[in-house]
Amino acid sequence: MSTDPLNEASLESLIVKQMVAIGWKQGVINQALAVVGREHQVGVSFTPGYGLDVEQLATFLHGTQPATAEAVGLGKDSESESPARTKFLAKLQGEITRNGVVHVLRQGFGHASVPHIDFYYPIPTAGNTTAEALHHSNRWVVARQVHYSPIESSKSLDLVAFVNGLPVATFELKNSITKQTVTDAVVQYQVHRNPKELLFQPGRCLAHFAVDDKRVKFCAELAGPKSWFLPFDKGYQDGAGNPPNPNGLTTDYLWRHILAPPSLANIIENFAQVTSARDSKTGKKSQKTIFPRYHQLDVVRSLLADVSEKGIGRRYLIQHSAGSGKSNSIAWLAHQLVEARHDGSNAVDSVLVVTDRRVLDGQIKDTIKAFTQVGSTVAHAEHSSDLQTAIEAGKRIIITTVQKFPYIVRNLGIEHRGRKFAVIIDEAHSSQTGKAAAALSGSLSAEGGESDGESAEDMLLRLVEQKKLPSNASYFAFTATPKNKTLELFGDPIPGRAGKQPFHQYTMKQAIQEGFILDVLQGFVTVDSYYKLVKTVEEDPEFDARKASKKLRAFVEGDETAIRRKSEIMVDHFHAQVIGKHRIGGKARAMVVTRTISRAIDYYVAIRDYLVERGSPYKAIVAFSDFTKDGKKVTEADYNRFPSKEIPVRIQEDPYRILVVADKYQTGYDEPLLHTMYVDKPLSGVLAVQTLSRLNRARPGKTDTAVLDFANTAEEIRSAFEPYFRMTVLADETDPDKLHDLQATLARAGVYSDEDVERFVRLFLDEAVDRSQLDPILDRCASEYIEQLDEDDQISFKSQAKAFVRTYSFLSLILPFTNVGWEKLSIFLGLLIPKLPAPEETDLSAGILETIDMDSYRIEKREEVAISLTDADGELEPVPTGGGGSGVDPALERLSEILNQFNDLFGNINWDDADRIRDRITTEIPEKVLSDKDYANARANNDEDNAKLALNAALQKVMQGMLRDETQLFKQFVDNPDFKTWLTDAVFRSTYDKKCA
Repeated sequence: MSTDPLNEASLESLIVKQMVAIGWKQGVINQALAVVGREHQVGVSFTPGYGLDVEQLATFLHGTQPATAEAVGLGKDSESESPARTKFLAKLQGEITRNGVVHVLRQGFGHASVPHIDFYYPIPTAGNTTAEALHHSNRWVVARQVHYSPIESSKSLDLVAFVNGLPVATFELKNSITKQTVTDAVVQYQVHRNPKELLFQPGRCLAHFAVDDKRVKFCAELAGPKSWFLPFDKGYQDGAGNPPNPNGLTTDYLWRHILAPPSLANIIENFAQVTSARDSKTGKKSQKTIFPRYHQLDVVRSLLADVSEKGIGRRYLIQHSAGSGKSNSIAWLAHQLVEARHDGSNAVDSVLVVTDRRVLDGQIKDTIKAFTQVGSTVAHAEHSSDLQTAIEAGKRIIITTVQKFPYIVRNLGIEHRGRKFAVIIDEAHSSQTGKAAAALSGSLSAEGGESDGESAEDMLLRLVEQKKLPSNASYFAFTATPKNKTLELFGDPIPGRAGKQPFHQYTMKQAIQEGFILDVLQGFVTVDSYYKLVKTVEEDPEFDARKASKKLRAFVEGDETAIRRKSEIMVDHFHAQVIGKHRIGGKARAMVVTRTISRAIDYYVAIRDYLVERGSPYKAIVAFSDFTKDGKKVTEADYNRFPSKEIPVRIQEDPYRILVVADKYQTGYDEPLLHTMYVDKPLSGVLAVQTLSRLNRARPGKTDTAVLDFANTAEEIRSAFEPYFRMTVLADETDPDKLHDLQATLARAGVYSDEDVERFVRLFLDEAVDRSQLDPILDRCASEYIEQLDEDDQISFKSQAKAFVRTYSFLSLILPFTNVGWEKLSIFLGLLIPKLPAPEETDLSAGILETIDMDSYRIEKREEVAISLTDADGELEPVPTGGGGSGVDPALERLSEILNQFNDLFGNINWDDADRIRDRITTEIPEKVLSDKDYANARANNDEDNAKLALNAALQKVMQGMLRDETQLFKQFVDNPDFKTWLTDAVFRSTYDKKCA
């Protein structure tokens, strides 16, 4: 053996030495390879024909089940080629082939006259000395240079790990110092390891590891060149890789921690699995070996450790990127929570898994049930009676969807409110803010039951308490894109500063860098529309310019010509750039995202017709929720000619290649074949991230994605993604004092008195009182609102009333104290607001569409860009508490002026580069002005005149910043007073109105 301390053999030797130090035995095939004392060595006789270390298996059986060892021909004096031995080893080989090695280790099986054979003894419960002794009898053996092939006898693996003679992991090691890396190890598995060799067949090992001194990758199923190796790194600076290790090799966490016998035993018992799926058409079953990724293992173990230490009553936010395997993480967590212990007893009585993604509802259920040792404890709740029945029957894991959950929990009996619950929420931002949270919390809370002789004050206190997260439940909220409410409700305090952060994160940055998901911002193309509108009437009427412009834009974008032209661009691009370039091996699909159901149908018809015209072999599918058009119910099946439930399967099959959607399938839909997205819908914030993320699912052969966006700029999409690239934190927390301010402001309006609130709430809580006593109070207050307040004050009051109800509804979930006065006012305002009429508003843009027509229309694709994101934690501002509403006086302009300005803004300005300048004026400049803190403060708190003064200062700074890149634009702004006035007014109109949004 080489004495070079830095070569591959020395790495191999070091790993074995360190594994022996934590409980492994070195399997000795050649004594010359020994690196440790003989007391840590055992003989190994790997038999390639059976894919087993028969010697270690025989030793294990003889030591734990001697009668069984004799019966199957593996006793001390048994002949090596006896019929009993041959039959048993053939049976064992067949069981592993059918069900996987992890199943055999967990479940064992019977053979011939032996009713049951154990191949592994699990981790014992505390105090069970017999089980503890059996567990210690497991034989953990790691062997070097294992010759695995009965044909090519010279080929060997660097390391193989065995449990009781059954192989569980193989290793190919490389050393970057000798110019080889983990990539070379992957190639060795893909090219030089025949997947038909018994040891490499599916299910015969938990994982195959490619390792160097810096990185780790693994593959659960080898498939030759198609073997898909995934990183098993810890992550570094929210990205790929591993942090420096001051105490050893960067990758030694793999063999010193993850594969330490106690950890590997936990993986065998609770994580690794072979799942089965049946093809709905052929009926054939296929199996898939699953091994946890590092971040999945880490989050589940971290959560379980915290529950074991602190018990129930905590909240956890887990920010794991889309495509990170959240469904498996949730299933593994649920399965192990039912066995978690705290202070000597079960930490939870029941685990409720709540998902708002219907497609994952069944996926999570099937994954949990794959663990057969708890399969009988799993139930699926469709109705409230199902949940009650499941709890009474002792079901420990109950799965439901958030759509059903409020109805399910509403009728829970009071006898269940004293139980301890763990509630796992998939996509927390959708599931656990607002009414669903209050219903869920109130139903599970031990304090939630009514009591005899309860006073109105007692009932109010109970109503307040019901909205808090109860002390008898813990919440585990999984999301890729936490909103500010989600962070404030579930996040952990940030040490040393204000704000909240996730308990655990696996970031979008790390997922992209590791190849778990694709970066959907790398192939982004904006498609700009240019058009000219003309008058069709002789007169020149006046219209509200702001509203008229919106109507004109909608008119143009919804015009049959525009939809047809954009549909042609989509179809031509799909054929040339997606099909023509053989994306995903020629299997790529596309999605068209539209604004409304009507628009989706228009696009579907245009795409369908154009596909036929160009002789395409492909077809489109349209997806939307049922709606009524011209008094007739319209469904997807009316257009697709097959049931709605078949859409996810049909889009995977030819001839269907293009899916046109309106909201449905825009989020929460996983289809790795999606490669290209055509967007004709304004997107922002979380919705933009979730929508484009439909493309990011990785699969073999998928190396890129493409987005053609007809409605958003690259800067708008970048701004939406920025907060979620790395860990998302809440910059501060919502100040409850804002409720005091709102309460005082509302009281000063004189719409109601304290006595009105007190009397109304007292009557409202009296079950014997009907509406005839409640409505007169609300109607009298509504009259005061109409008669005493002018239009602006009405808008302000109603907006602030809504803000109070909204903010209190949220803060009541998290405040450490109760305020009965706020609860009373929230009840009162919540029922008063619907009684307050909106100020009458005359639409001064009505009729403008009857006075115009489209003279010309053209579309231009911009160059493809790669949108880059800032490499820093994303910060979200706390939940806003202001009302922010006010009336906006219409700006009346002549039709000719409106059309001239509209045409100017969208294509006819006489600049050197009109396209670029148009983007600057309509998008970049307003966005930069909006980010100015002084202007934001002025818009929120000052009148229009003072806000415009702040706008002038903000715009001046923005234009100064464009001096170098946009000299012509800056010169026009400085030297041309008319242009400066026009630009200032245009930017002010487009930004000041946003205070009312």
